[in-house]
Amino acid sequence: MDERGTTERVLTLLGLLQQRRTWSGPELADRLGVTPRTVRRDVERLRTLGYPVHAGQGVGGGYRLGRGQDLPPLLLDDEEAIATAVSLLAGAAAGTGDATLRALTKLDQVLPTRLRHEVRTLSGSVEFFGAGRTPVDPEVLMTLAGACREEVEASFDYPSGSSGSSVDTTRQRRVEPHRLVASDRRWYLLAYDLDRDDWRTFRVDRMTAVSARTWRFRPRAAPDAAEYVQEGVTSRVYAHQARFLVHAPAATVRAQIPPSAAVVRERGTDRCEVQSGAASLDAMLMHVLLLGHDFELLDPPELGTRCRALAEKLLSAAAAPSPGDRRAEA
Repeated sequence: MDERGTTERVLTLLGLLQQRRTWSGPELADRLGVTPRTVRRDVERLRTLGYPVHAGQGVGGGYRLGRGQDLPPLLLDDEEAIATAVSLLAGAAAGTGDATLRALTKLDQVLPTRLRHEVRTLSGSVEFFGAGRTPVDPEVLMTLAGACREEVEASFDYPSGSSGSSVDTTRQRRVEPHRLVASDRRWYLLAYDLDRDDWRTFRVDRMTAVSARTWRFRPRAAPDAAEYVQEGVTSRVYAHQARFLVHAPAATVRAQIPPSAAVVRERGTDRCEVQSGAASLDAMLMHVLLLGHDFELLDPPELGTRCRALAEKLLSAAAAPSPGDRRAEA
């Protein structure tokens, strides 16, 4: 292989080492399409460049990217590294995007120990105001993101009642974390709950005492994270769920409904399906009615009865004489 191909492979190896805490030699060889001997040579190339790649033997061993005494060649001096890390911490807390969190976890992996305290001190002086996602502790995000990446169990305390309930009971939850998902309002964790033996969605801002455990797990077949979380927060948490066929393009309806309020699926070029939930069937009917598009009821069947009752009320209100008409008659 030519020098360019070797360089690309070594950079790919570095990216893999930043994605997960530990890789076995055969795993890396399979990902890179080379032999374990070539992997060992590429690891030595990274060490020559200043990246502290450690190798462990026996069960649980493998290659992992350690924290260096000096910054690896990221073309950042200490001041630039501090400024970058503080900006990413602030962005993660404010909910500026998933890319911010991914970049933060990568930088945190290689940030020298001597700089970490200064970064934490400076980031603690940042405040936010205005609209956006519910603020969360960036350290919690980093812990959960690391647990997802390294495929280790996580634990945290979580209230069992609804948000704001006076009867909330906080219990420790043990989970196999799968993905962090960001909505337009909040951060969520999709994880397999070991005590309830099922997939669950957790609000990150409601977690306390978050920690990553040392027990590794084999990933299970998981649902699509973004879709599962969105369906959960828009419909499954409510007493009533409904589906509508709206006669308008999906892009038009998505611009009218926040993603945290409903799931909108394309059904051709000029129609879409809207799935949502609410405390009452009447509330859901009013929401879809106010979109201003023709629509059909898909589910549940009893929604048709409520639709007719609501229509009768509107017709009755329209047929009643206006105050001006009553004064004219008098």
